[in-house]
Amino acid sequence: MHSPQTVSRDEWLAARLKLLEREKEAMRAQDAVTAQRRELPKVLIGKEYTFESPAGRARLTDLFEGRRQLIVYHFMWNEDWEEACPSCSFLVDNVGRLEHLHASDTTLAIVSRTPLEKIERWKARMGWIVPWYSSAGSDFNYDFHVTNDESVAPVEYNYKDRATLEREGLAYAVNGDAQGISVFVRDEDAVFHTYSTYGRGAEVMLSTYHYLDLTPLGRGRYVNEFPYHDTYDGGGAGSSHQHAHHH
Repeated sequence: MHSPQTVSRDEWLAARLKLLEREKEAMRAQDAVTAQRRELPKVLIGKEYTFESPAGRARLTDLFEGRRQLIVYHFMWNEDWEEACPSCSFLVDNVGRLEHLHASDTTLAIVSRTPLEKIERWKARMGWIVPWYSSAGSDFNYDFHVTNDESVAPVEYNYKDRATLEREGLAYAVNGDAQGISVFVRDEDAVFHTYSTYGRGAEVMLSTYHYLDLTPLGRGRYVNEFPYHDTYDGGGAGSSHQHAHHH
């Protein structure tokens, strides 16, 4: 187990001030990246996607719930799994109150390719209130590259083709579902795609990781090693409910 060196308060302050400069550099760089992200052009969505919700069929425009912006979390759920992806479940556990997004004219929604019945069962077990839609039977997952099936479309994940994924040891993403985030903006009934990120790009939603990054022990485990929140024992031990995949 990692244990920081013990020093005097003056030595600690010197080390802290040195780190503070690095933190400021990183923050300035992140601010520049964020500004560049806001300046990305947008692409008109010309296809009509349909989703299943507890209220019935929904179009992509309906997912906005009347707001101008939509953030979609692509929740990984391969069709042969009875239980949902544990690392995606961990991520959704990190979602805070939605009112702050709503007050910023932005809706957060989850989309998975699994049937709505499984989604509703899992949402109830986890106690989540985030709107969650099924894209089963739709091209949505394939078009936004979070489901790969070569019989449907060429393999692509995180802007990499099949050969690149296999060469980089990411073969798990070559077939089936994966996770990611996509952002859309609406102008009346016209919907535009502005941004998608995959892999570690989704860490922006993992507040648990950001908290742990402040500590000397750090994250301690990979995101796919966090069990379902209702399976922890008193000591916070891991769960046997794990799927063998990596984000």
